[in-house]
Formats: sequence, structure tokens, C-alpha cells
Amino acid sequence: MFVGALTLDILLGDVRSLKQKRSVVRPIVAELQRKFSVSVAETGEQDLYRRSEIGVAVMAATAAHCSQIMDSCERLVAERPEIELLSARQRLFSAEED
Repeated sequence: MFVGALTLDILLGDVRSLKQKRSVVRPIVAELQRKFSVSVAETGEQDLYRRSEIGVAVMAATAAHCSQIMDSCERLVAERPEIELLSARQRLFSAEED
């Protein structure tokens, strides 16, 4: 079993309040959950209007499948016109059998 952690640092477009920020970030989180069946949450930069950090957790039987899902999530976010993906960090963890 492999667990992948994807951290996405995004810059939001013309956002002037935390309420507007939520209206941009929530649909992204919901789409990632719906489309890829992953766990997603806004994990950082919650007090800044134009920045957000989104964390994605993935579980899969193989490292390749886990990486493929994280790549797909990253691509989906990068293709959104209302935001700019500043960075994406992927980490992969494996459960070792005793």
C-alpha cells in the first residue's frame, strides 16, 4: 500500500475578501474529491485573500498508480484559468510489512 501527499500552492485571481476566496477554493476542492476520490482540504494560507494551500491525500496499491492520481490532480488545478499554480510538491510513503 502506498500513500501519496500532494501540496498545491496557488495564487488566486481578482479576490478581495475571504468570502470570495472560499467561492474559488471550495469548487476546486469539491471537484478533486468527486473526480479522483481523494481526500482534499485547504491546509494553509487561510488568512490571506489571494493565496491558498490545498492538500491532497491519495491511497493506492502501487506507487505508479498513486503518482498517476497525484499528477492528474495537479493537472486539473493547473488548468483552471482563475488561479495560478505556484508550486506542487509530491511525497510518496510506503507501508512496509513486518
